[in-house]
Amino acid sequence: MASLFDPPADQPRPGAPLAERLRPRTLAEYVGQQHLVGEGGVLRRYLDAGRLPSLILWGPPGVGKTTLAHLLASQLKLPFVALSAINAGVKDVRDVIQQAKSRRGTLLFIDEIHRFSKSQQDALLGAVEQGIVTLIGATTENPSFEVIPAILSRAQVYVLEPLSKEDLTGLVDRALREDEALRRRPVRVEQYDALLRISGGDARKLLNLLEIVVQSATANPETGEVVITDEVVQQLAQQNLSRYDKGGEMHYDVISAFIKSIRGSDPNAALYYLAVMLEGGEDPKFIARRLLILASEDVGNANPNALLLAQSTFQAVSVIGMPESDIILGQAVVYLATSPKSNASYKAIREARAYVRQHGVAAVPLGLRNAPTKLMKQLNYGDTYQYSHDGAGGFIYQEFMPEGLGQLRFYTPGDNAAEQKIQERLRYWWGDKYGY
Repeated sequence: MASLFDPPADQPRPGAPLAERLRPRTLAEYVGQQHLVGEGGVLRRYLDAGRLPSLILWGPPGVGKTTLAHLLASQLKLPFVALSAINAGVKDVRDVIQQAKSRRGTLLFIDEIHRFSKSQQDALLGAVEQGIVTLIGATTENPSFEVIPAILSRAQVYVLEPLSKEDLTGLVDRALREDEALRRRPVRVEQYDALLRISGGDARKLLNLLEIVVQSATANPETGEVVITDEVVQQLAQQNLSRYDKGGEMHYDVISAFIKSIRGSDPNAALYYLAVMLEGGEDPKFIARRLLILASEDVGNANPNALLLAQSTFQAVSVIGMPESDIILGQAVVYLATSPKSNASYKAIREARAYVRQHGVAAVPLGLRNAPTKLMKQLNYGDTYQYSHDGAGGFIYQEFMPEGLGQLRFYTPGDNAAEQKIQERLRYWWGDKYGY
């Protein structure tokens, strides 16, 4: 690690990749996130005021989280230190805090803060509370999953948006226009689609891909010009970018294929993609979280035990860690892939929420309202409600829906054995009321 208080470098190191050579040195060069740094943006207002609170920057890879942290420190002329949550331990955090005590307003940037353990975050908390350091954490994951509440309550969370097509094509044009190494060859971009598709909106990956293409493409023998087309990019990308990149586009492609394989009941394909992710260094808790969502969304009440197993998997992976977590994940993947599937509950809650958004909230029937006071009882709150357990089989036919919504149905049981039994019970209880 570099000296803890080195300021951001004004010039990239010799031989640095294009993404580093083209890293913005001022906010004027920064691409995107105008809702934060543009005229009237919240971070711009902080800079104008000359102060900065602790921040969590949440967004996809390659949208400028690290660069923005550097620029904020540079703009405010603050001592700057960067730690990677992958490599830093509690001792590194404590060393930074100790040195920060003798300096004014140290800005501590933690990349991938969602990978910081609870003990590492606890070691940081006091320094953030006391203002010894101003924290900027960067994460591609929802910070509420992994950042402890005590830090979240002391930091402002800002969402960085994916870069637009115009942002990305402008970045390519700027690189070809301004970078000294690329300017040595005449280059013309005829098609951008493959560059943008393969880089997946990641500016860093886009620039590095562009550099590979310019260096590797065959120039026109007559003019010496390199013409970039989708076909050229696709061919060169397959040769150079085949390795799993847990921070780039392939990360999203593989997790997508993984989920779709489980949904499609193919345990062999699912295990293959699981192996790709684990061999590429993917965070096992990220995988376990996705299994939790899938267990409810895609298996649902066709096998209610799936959600319980997925929850146990997440807890076990959190305790065990790698490398043994691969066994636990493998078991869960096979179980979920071979379970019957239903998205009926997933569709039901989505339809119910859409209905409420469109039509608003109807009044709760008087018979279902709580009546803790004498006045409420005089107003007939709860007077018509019948205690369901007093009925045969624990059921009494009565109206629970708001007035006028009695026939509204959101849940349609899936075509599987478990939910067909649910449908039989619903039909027995409700008759023709909901059309079961």
